[in-house]
Amino acid sequence: MTLEITEAPSPNFDVRSKIPDMLVLHYTGMTSGEAALARLREPEARVSSHYLVEEDGRLFRLVDEERRAWHAGRSFWKGEEGVNHASIGIEIVNPGHEFGYRAFPEAQMAAVIALVGDIRTRWTIDDARILGHADVAPGRKQDPGELFPWRQLAEAGHGLWAEAEPAPGAALAEGDEGLGVFALQAGLTRLGYNCPPSGQFDAATRDVVTAFQRHWVQSRFDGVADGLTRARLMAVLRASG
Repeated sequence: MTLEITEAPSPNFDVRSKIPDMLVLHYTGMTSGEAALARLREPEARVSSHYLVEEDGRLFRLVDEERRAWHAGRSFWKGEEGVNHASIGIEIVNPGHEFGYRAFPEAQMAAVIALVGDIRTRWTIDDARILGHADVAPGRKQDPGELFPWRQLAEAGHGLWAEAEPAPGAALAEGDEGLGVFALQAGLTRLGYNCPPSGQFDAATRDVVTAFQRHWVQSRFDGVADGLTRARLMAVLRASG
């Protein structure tokens, strides 16, 4: 499939040090798509992405995929720090939590699905490495957020989604400690988050749990690891292979 993409070059890029094997999805978090596009092309801003997807489905290319765009900032996944060098970044127009967060229109999602599929014809990107900005920068970022339809994307063949019945046992929350917390942290670390097992449910663990929930639970995103959250984690780990 040939996509209709408008070229809108950004000067904010540099040389890659690795073949891209990850996709990172963002929301723009600005009042309009026009404002976001302008920001991503300002030399002084020193931010960019490879693509921008408007709410009506229009696609813009800002940086060639062979170059490193500056979209993820301080980030981590599967032991890698600073994932810009290994990822392709897609900005999805949405006001975000600061300016009136709302659902992603169907035309926009159809374009996102088509774009992700097109990118994957050129690069080897595993489903387990199609992530949100919040996944690679928990506590610092929350996009694309709990309204982003990750399940729809996965059902179209891109990314992971897994259903599970809630696990038994009390919820785990900040301040808890013990083997249950250790196992939770170990599972999150195995998936890719920066959550070294300590057995202490600290603020950093809460942030990681919140990021996981925004992606794979979405009915709650408060950083409390209830039975559904823990069961979904185990299910996603199984799906990730």
